[in-house]
Amino acid sequence: MDPVTATPSLEVAGLAFAYPDGHQALFGVDFRVARGERVALLGPNGAGKTTLVLHLNGILTAGAGTVTVAGLPVGKKHMAEIRRKVGIVFQDPDDQLFMPTVREDVAFGPAAAGLRGPELEARVLTALARVGMAEFADRPPHHLSFGQRRRVAVATVLAMEPEILVLDEPSSNLDPASRRELADILRSLDVTVLMVTHDLPYAMELCPRALILSDGTIAADGPTGELLANDDLMSAHRLELPFGFDPKAAKVRGQGISG
Repeated sequence: MDPVTATPSLEVAGLAFAYPDGHQALFGVDFRVARGERVALLGPNGAGKTTLVLHLNGILTAGAGTVTVAGLPVGKKHMAEIRRKVGIVFQDPDDQLFMPTVREDVAFGPAAAGLRGPELEARVLTALARVGMAEFADRPPHHLSFGQRRRVAVATVLAMEPEILVLDEPSSNLDPASRRELADILRSLDVTVLMVTHDLPYAMELCPRALILSDGTIAADGPTGELLANDDLMSAHRLELPFGFDPKAAKVRGQGISG
C-alpha cells in the first residue's frame, strides 16, 4: 500500500488544550504519522508532551482540533476501539504490572476485551515472545529486573495488537545491556511507534524522524539526525546532547534504520 495515500496511524490537526486552571498546554498542534513509522517526540520539560500523549487515547479530550487514530476520530463513540489501538507504555513498569504472574499481567487486557481459552493463551505467548520474555511467563513480575519488567510492560500492550505503540522515556533507568536489548526489540516490531524521550542518542538510534514540541506547538519536524545537528534549533528549545555525542558522525547509523 502506498504510504502517501494509506490511512495514517495517527493524525493530529489543530489540537489545542487548556487545563481547568487556565494553563494553556497546547496551541494548535499538527502532525501525522504513517503506518509503521518510528517517530521521536522531543522537547523540554513543560513543552506539552504528556498533555499531547494523553489526547491520543482520550484520557484528555481536545478543547479544539482533532486526533484521529487509524481513521477513527478520538471521542466517546469510538473510545473502546481507540484504547485498543493506542498502547501506552509508561515510564515506570510497576504502573502497569499488578498481577501475581507475568502471564496474568499480559493476559489482563485481552481477557477484559473478551478473549478466552487457547486464543488468549496464544496471544499472551506471542506478545511475550516478541519481547524475549516467554520463558518468564510464570514468574512474579516483582522477581524480575527493572529491564525485564519494562519488556513485560511492552508485552502487555502488544497483547492488545495496537495500531500505535506510545513509549514514555523507554530507556530511563536501564543499564547499557538492557537499553540495547530494548532497542533491538523495538526495531523488530511491526507497529507504529511514537517515542517520548529526553534520551536524544536513543531517539536517533531508533527513530528516523523526530518532532520537537516546544511551548505547546510543533517547532520542528524532520530527520532526527538533521534536527539534532542543528545547534541553533537545539539551543532555542533547551535540548542538549550528551557530552561527546556527535549526531553528524552517528547520522548514517541513525537514519539507516528502515521504518
